[in-house]
Amino acid sequence: MKLYSTRNLNEIMNPKDAIIKGLSNDGGLYCPKYEDIIAHKFDIRYLLKNDYKATAKLVFSIFFNDFTGGEIENCINSAYNDTNFCVGTNDNIAPVTKIGKNYLMELYHGPTSAFKDVALTILPHFLTTSYKSKGENKKVYILTATSGDTGKAALSGFKDVENVSITVFYPTDGVSNIQKLQMQTSEGNNVSVVAIKGDFDDCQRLVKEIYTDNEIKKLCEKNNVVLSSANSINIGRLVPQIVYYIQTYIDLVNANEIKLNDKINFVVPTGNFGDILAGYIAKLLGTPINKLICASNDNKVLTDFINTGIYDKNRELYKTISPSMDILVSSNLERLLFLLSGNDDKLVNELMASLNTKGVYKINDTLLEKIKENFVAYYANQDECKKTIKEAFEKDGRIIDTHTAVAYNCLKQYINAEHTNQNNVRATQYKPETRTDEFYEPSVILSTASPYKFARDVLKCICDNNVDTFDDFACLDKLNELTKEPIPKNLAALKTKEKRFNTTLSYEESKKFVIDRII
Repeated sequence: MKLYSTRNLNEIMNPKDAIIKGLSNDGGLYCPKYEDIIAHKFDIRYLLKNDYKATAKLVFSIFFNDFTGGEIENCINSAYNDTNFCVGTNDNIAPVTKIGKNYLMELYHGPTSAFKDVALTILPHFLTTSYKSKGENKKVYILTATSGDTGKAALSGFKDVENVSITVFYPTDGVSNIQKLQMQTSEGNNVSVVAIKGDFDDCQRLVKEIYTDNEIKKLCEKNNVVLSSANSINIGRLVPQIVYYIQTYIDLVNANEIKLNDKINFVVPTGNFGDILAGYIAKLLGTPINKLICASNDNKVLTDFINTGIYDKNRELYKTISPSMDILVSSNLERLLFLLSGNDDKLVNELMASLNTKGVYKINDTLLEKIKENFVAYYANQDECKKTIKEAFEKDGRIIDTHTAVAYNCLKQYINAEHTNQNNVRATQYKPETRTDEFYEPSVILSTASPYKFARDVLKCICDNNVDTFDDFACLDKLNELTKEPIPKNLAALKTKEKRFNTTLSYEESKKFVIDRII
């Protein structure tokens, strides 16, 4: 399988080269062609004996076919072990549990308690394996923008990796206190963390501009440095996320929760569109998926796009209690447009140019219809998110984080809309007590972070105490007292860790910071 720039089909990469490079020369993302994915479609019944590692090996061998079997196995065993994932077994790093009549895919059992760990524990092994096989002696400099979770997961994954250094950029006021502390206390001699005076979209734009800056390219060449990325713009970040969709389906069949070939829904709290795109690719490969439900918070640019075909970032960015979704430019949507348009690089180029110059683009009805065949989209505002956390705790006996709550609320809207034949229209008057049980489709909510990463906001939803008087660690303790769920060790340990990184820079100052690191 070859990988192509979404903006130029003439730029073709082998997987190893694409993983090292991260972003194409023209700013496009590396992606396989639609027909090449379909050519590898499997029959799910032949995978029912697979554990997580076996499914991972299958997926990686499809997309990263220039890796040897031994290289893939070594990467898997180095990442997916009981040192990194604390769920009681190596074979099930993304366990599925019940919430009401539906399911939670728990993606927060890794070293930083967020779903990004699944990909970012293995990406360093993909990168170093790719690099060594080239026989080159260049140093790899990874630039990563984060809205909260990617940053710490990347810093953890690339800590002290030989010939690799990493800088993470995060928005000054766009992450939770715990997320910020996780990054500021990061260990490793090759890591650096910078707060940007701006929002996540500024951080993401900074990274992309540095990648395509000709002067910085020359500087990298002169200093024997190659730039790469740990964001989901890197195909090595995206592909590992495909695995847990397939494995979750297998696990539900084997647990007799669903019958073989029953179609299920996946509900994904969505910001940069990478996680839900992985679900779409899992569907193309043969996983029996009905709908991918795109769940947004007040920053509902994706909800509006999927429902109207108009992507418009010219709007206010709201800061919410689900900060990892406070995004107006969803980078991985570009890959979906490429796949569903029949790999039309000219169309993608036109749309992305319009987004960059005008802040808006509109797709044609044919392309929109293809999107709607696979995706539906809803959003939950701040109050709905808070109410859902309280309801999940009191009625379902589950404690969920602020992003998972957005997804759970959007699932309820979808159920109500399906029941009343109003799909693709936001059910603003949704009332749980009015629902009958005539409509039911098995649905899996991707639970993307531990509630302890957002303990203060979660606690405010379920606790009568004046939480504002608590410090962050008192919030962790109180949440533990109320729920009896253990505090993740990596978060509890933050209390005694030293803050190493307190740098805050402007957009332009950050560019100079990168240049100084290259030199």
